[in-house]
Order: sequence, then C-alpha cells, then structure tokens
Amino acid sequence: MSLEQYRNLDLNNPGGWPLGAKLVSLVLVVAVIAGAGWYFDWQDQRDELAQVRSKEQDLRQEFEKKQERAANLEAYEKQLAQMRESFGAMLSQLPSRAEVARLLVDISETGLSAGLAFELFKPQSSIKREFYAELPVSIRVRGTYHEFAQFISGVANLPRIVTLHDVSINSDSGDKSDDGELVMNLTARTYWYLDTEGGG
Repeated sequence: MSLEQYRNLDLNNPGGWPLGAKLVSLVLVVAVIAGAGWYFDWQDQRDELAQVRSKEQDLRQEFEKKQERAANLEAYEKQLAQMRESFGAMLSQLPSRAEVARLLVDISETGLSAGLAFELFKPQSSIKREFYAELPVSIRVRGTYHEFAQFISGVANLPRIVTLHDVSINSDSGDKSDDGELVMNLTARTYWYLDTEGGG
C-alpha cells in the first residue's frame, strides 16, 4: 500500500480497509493501550513491588535478629539468674542501718589491732542512692607502711562492704623523730540497704 492510499482511507468505515492497513492499525492500537496501561497502572505496580521488596528485606533482617535473640534466650535467662544471685549476695553484704555503728567500730578496731594511731575518725553525712545509702568516713592515721597494709587488708576482709577512697600517704613534716612514721589520709565508705518499709 502506498502512502497515498493510507491518506484516502475512510475513517468512518475501517472494515473496508485493506488487510495491511488493518494490521498496522491493530498494532498501533495495541501499542497505545499497552503504553497507557504501563503508564497508568503497571508503573505504579512496579513501584509498589520495589517498595514491597525493600520492606521484605527489612522484615527479613528484623526476623533474623529476633531469631538470633530467641536462640540465645536460654543463655540470657541463665545469665540473668546468675546476675540476680550475685546481686542478692552483694545485698546480703550490705549492713542494715542498725549494723552501721558496729561496722564503724570494726573498722576502728582493725586499725588499732594493726598498730595504727587514729588522729581522725569522722563519719560524714550519709548519701542516699536508689536502693542503698553510703556513709563516708574521713580517717587520718599514723603508722608505718606495714601497719597501713595490715589495716587495708583487715578492712578488705570485713564481712560487710567497705571501700577505701582518696588514699594518700605522707611523711609527717612536724615529726622530728626518725622512727619512720607516716600519716595516711583516706575516706572509707560503708553502705547499707534502704529497705522500702523502714526507709533506710
């Protein structure tokens, strides 16, 4: 078919067109429908498919993390039980408020039995924390390195928790004797459990 014949086609009577013109028209109509379908419907579905694939990847990663946690759940539960047991053991080492006075006496007796001379033993104001309180005690003692070591070892072996902070050892500049005595300043902290009923 020539170009002139295509120009002379009657658009009101497509049934009278030659076979070649009908085929070309059919291909054009199918292409236009397919293009419109892709543009208006299929493109949205492709975008949605890409989003769903991305979401699937995120969900898969989340699932793998949760699966890993679930696989380790038994180990975590054992660890939690051990931590609770350890916490309970530490709590049992905290004296009650009534036992703090006796613990201070024990610290003092430990220093005296090590051969130290106390120049200062002054409990400070208690500091309340979430479930316990701490009582700092300023201590200044006079003695030798060996006596200091015995004292620190004795405090470490007390049945209750006592921590030593800000330890400084100096020679006594005012001491004219040559007996090797030193002065140790430190802060001992003892702790007690604040029970919810008694308020600590």
